Amino acid sequence: MQDVIGLQAVGILPADWLAALTGALAAAGARLESLQQQGLDNSAAVTLLVSPASAGAALGQALQALGLQVAPLAQPAPDSGEAHVLTLMGRSLADLPLTRLAALCREQGLNIHAIRALSEPGANERAALELRVTGEPHEPQALRAGLLALAQEGQADIGWQPDDLQRQHRRLAVFDMDSTLIQAEVIDELAKAAGIGERVAAITERAMRGEIDFRASFTERMALLQGLSEEVLEDIGAGLRLTEGAERLFAELKRLGYKTAILSGGFTYFARQVQARLGIDYVYANELEIVDGKLTGRAVEPIVDAQRKADLLQELASREGLTLEQTIAVGDGANDLPMLALAGLGVAFRAKPLVRQSARQSVSVLGLDGVLYLLGVEDRLTQG
Repeated sequence: MQDVIGLQAVGILPADWLAALTGALAAAGARLESLQQQGLDNSAAVTLLVSPASAGAALGQALQALGLQVAPLAQPAPDSGEAHVLTLMGRSLADLPLTRLAALCREQGLNIHAIRALSEPGANERAALELRVTGEPHEPQALRAGLLALAQEGQADIGWQPDDLQRQHRRLAVFDMDSTLIQAEVIDELAKAAGIGERVAAITERAMRGEIDFRASFTERMALLQGLSEEVLEDIGAGLRLTEGAERLFAELKRLGYKTAILSGGFTYFARQVQARLGIDYVYANELEIVDGKLTGRAVEPIVDAQRKADLLQELASREGLTLEQTIAVGDGANDLPMLALAGLGVAFRAKPLVRQSARQSVSVLGLDGVLYLLGVEDRLTQG
């Protein structure tokens, strides 16, 4: 095998970076075997193949001195193990802890073989890199803890998935509504209208953290709304705002041929409005019981709780002729965990710590359209 080393440098390239690279190569007595650049000079990913391999350390230091993040690309071994994809997401390339992520991979015995930019050059709203790695981590739990720590300490989201055919061929995506598709917990908004906002919000918060059972907390909160006029529903619905990235995500999912669904512990009245705005195929939520123009403090059975969401995911997959591996589930609360665990891609979105730690993937820094990066979709291939 040729005595070479691969390096990937990401960041803002200074005007004289090629001259600096040439000087560093000469000082190290190294030869540039190949160079590939993605992006423009103001924001780029550069892949270098250099010989001999012993020159890699000096060259890496020279590139870091230019203000670039540097990660080694390893030569693949025949028995290098299962391939995975690490998706590194943030608001800009500068926010992405690539160097620290590469160090964590080395500690865990993982080899980085390729890095692909998913975002457009110079992006300052959303940016992503996709790393293909092989090998079996020495300590899988320690790797997961390390990835969570990197994400929490920096302004980044980090996904870890098998690099398999299913990842880019999923066809059903289901979503929680409150605090996922919309920027509110509707039951809390109803409580504010009834003058008991803080009391109900406290119960909601505990339920979303998983401290109390969802069904029990739902029944308790609903009872407190007894007597509220149905006229407030229209006002609350008119004020609901979609979550960042929701419109872009659903437009792209539709273009890619996905079926979509709302599986919500919220209310059908509002879910139908969100369905119309985003072009969603299915809606399953709770029906408010109203008598003589007032809420009775009850919802019509069956209640959409954690188990019901998981059951509905399975039912929809079967209806569409899909396996669960071909599904995506996105939610923020503890009552979403069963469906997140069942789906081929389960994503905790801006979730409470318990949910973020339990779900296999999480997106907290970016908007909902960060899910597209987890699917390997490049910004240049999208329409928005």
